[in-house]
Amino acid sequence: MFRKSYLYLSISLATLSMPSAPVSADEAMELDAVTISATRGRSEVGKTPQKITVISREQIEQQLAITSDHGQVLSNLIPSYSPSRQKMTSSGETFRGRSALVLIDGIPQSTPLRDSARDGYTIDLSMVERIEVIHGASAEHGLGATGGIINYVTRRPQSGTLRQHAGVSFTAPTDYESEGLGYKLDYRVEGNQGNWDYLAAASWQTHGMFYDANGDLIGVDDTQGDIMDSTSNDLLLKLGYWLDDDQNIALMVNRYEVEGEHEYVNVPGDRATGTPATSRKGDPQGKAPQNEVLATSLSYKHADLYGNELGLQLYSQRFRARFGGGTHGTFQDPAIAPAGTLYDQSQNESGKFGGKLTLSRDGMFDDHLKLTGGLDVLQDTTSQMLIETDREWVPETVFRNYAPFLQAEIRAHERLTLHAGVRHEFAELEVDTFRTIASAGGGQTVEGGNPTFEETLFNTGLVWQMTDAVQLFANYSEGFGMPDVGRVLRGISEPNLNVDSFLDLQPIVTDNREIGLRFNRGPFDAEISYYESDADLGSRLDSVGGVYQVRRERTEIDGVELSGGWQVNDAHRLQVVYAQVNGRSDTDDDGKVDTDLNGANISPDRYGVSWQANWTDKLHSRLQANHYASRDFDTPGLEFDGYSLVDASLGYRLPVGEVSLGIENLLNRDYLTYYAQAGNTGSAATVNQRLFNGRGRTFTLGYQLDF
Repeated sequence: MFRKSYLYLSISLATLSMPSAPVSADEAMELDAVTISATRGRSEVGKTPQKITVISREQIEQQLAITSDHGQVLSNLIPSYSPSRQKMTSSGETFRGRSALVLIDGIPQSTPLRDSARDGYTIDLSMVERIEVIHGASAEHGLGATGGIINYVTRRPQSGTLRQHAGVSFTAPTDYESEGLGYKLDYRVEGNQGNWDYLAAASWQTHGMFYDANGDLIGVDDTQGDIMDSTSNDLLLKLGYWLDDDQNIALMVNRYEVEGEHEYVNVPGDRATGTPATSRKGDPQGKAPQNEVLATSLSYKHADLYGNELGLQLYSQRFRARFGGGTHGTFQDPAIAPAGTLYDQSQNESGKFGGKLTLSRDGMFDDHLKLTGGLDVLQDTTSQMLIETDREWVPETVFRNYAPFLQAEIRAHERLTLHAGVRHEFAELEVDTFRTIASAGGGQTVEGGNPTFEETLFNTGLVWQMTDAVQLFANYSEGFGMPDVGRVLRGISEPNLNVDSFLDLQPIVTDNREIGLRFNRGPFDAEISYYESDADLGSRLDSVGGVYQVRRERTEIDGVELSGGWQVNDAHRLQVVYAQVNGRSDTDDDGKVDTDLNGANISPDRYGVSWQANWTDKLHSRLQANHYASRDFDTPGLEFDGYSLVDASLGYRLPVGEVSLGIENLLNRDYLTYYAQAGNTGSAATVNQRLFNGRGRTFTLGYQLDF
């Protein structure tokens, strides 16, 4: 029997067993009872053959008290996730050196057919109950998870009658410059009545300009888009009905939008002298960069259908990503305007429709076997337009995919559990005959086609409870992805080609191997894992003339992740993390990797430490520090000097509500971002425009009230 208040975590079948209150992921003893909705077989944290991280609501709020940068929140809490670019784009932000599949309640947000790198800003984090992270390649949700899965689980209504929440926050740089001020408001109402559950939430946020440690404006990315000088809003609606104690129907609608105010222009820096790019007031041409996302889901759950658990989800997602423009050489067409004078800007447009069917049965063969099977279907239609001249830059590309799967959990012994699964992908890519724009070899007609792909993906693993305190886990898993098809298609400059013949449109199959140990005894807990991730036909980003191109070549990545905690007493907890990622690619096509992957593909080695303290039942604090180690690369001109950042927050519960104060970059460290140093390649002009400093010391004052 299931309580009605559990409804809104049950977007997929696995969520039926979620607890009724947020649980801190720092508290290992409590985490053992947490079930993960991002796994199709209701896996529990601490009992999986792969590394899984749960970022609780409490942890999200701790980070939001310091920063509203989504990428920075993920980087602070996922050691092998790249440092944030502090921009609207997440290009160059990778997970274990590869792409992460971003989900909202199981709905895919990533757009791999024309990767706009904007899936980091598809929901306001005030709408999120927790973030579930599967480390390493996974086929659990199909296309896109070559580096892992990041699933945002939206808030659920609390049991009881009407409840409301209101919050406000104020952000300012050290010297309180008016251009740097930012504000946020959020409101939520929830409850249940009879068999109905409901939740409605709204947020509005405006970001000021960012300042570096020297008090200078940070350069605005007027092409890829920026969260500086922008306004965002989010509306979330959830409505559910319980047919009986075991069956429910749930509707979720989330609309998110972020758009630049378009008031500043970039002032290029100078890599030769180490001078970072800055910004000045101006009147940029065209429309402001923007993200607009609408995600909907209708789900049905039956907890006891003849002894089986049934989950059915139908979903849709509409995505629009507008970029800044310019008179770039790529946009020029002498038939429209004289060379060098044609201004244009692009917009990605994507629409997804899909469904997920999951059926699970436990307790078979005297409680030794659990089987979970189902079928996923997806249609993704993506294109990229040049909106000022109404030209089709990337032709409308339709990806259709259906995949049956079966997962087994075999309890061979009270201390040994085996896991195995298979998923068969049937996929078709449909592209009509199209003509490239003039800059691609004068414009070429490319014959359309319907290339098809069929892949069988496997996963195996084991969990061995060696002692009461020590657990060994190991797994092999395969991920299925597509290269950035849009980049390939729009860059065709040779005549008489056809879509069916492109090797570059073949899928990316990533093999992931991992072995690790978990330790939990008394006040101490730790987890360490070593992984290897290989792709015979991988996908690497390379900059040519300032424009990123996709290189299809063998890539090999390996790394180590370590986390450890010490619950000093009831009030104080210390935690350390370490992550190392190494990656190389085969650039000469001889079957052997020979060149380091740069910062646009892998993250730096990272050391982190945090101290969480609950001084009284009203006063709590957090201090966290991250060191990103220096690194050399094979690419000429790229070198990462490394830097260390310290953040702090303080919260106090008032007689009515709670107030918080957060300080990002507490020591006011002056640094160029990781991407600016290690992933910023291309023409001198492009490099200098994107030579961005990191954000200096920034204060956030917040107030929250539940009533």
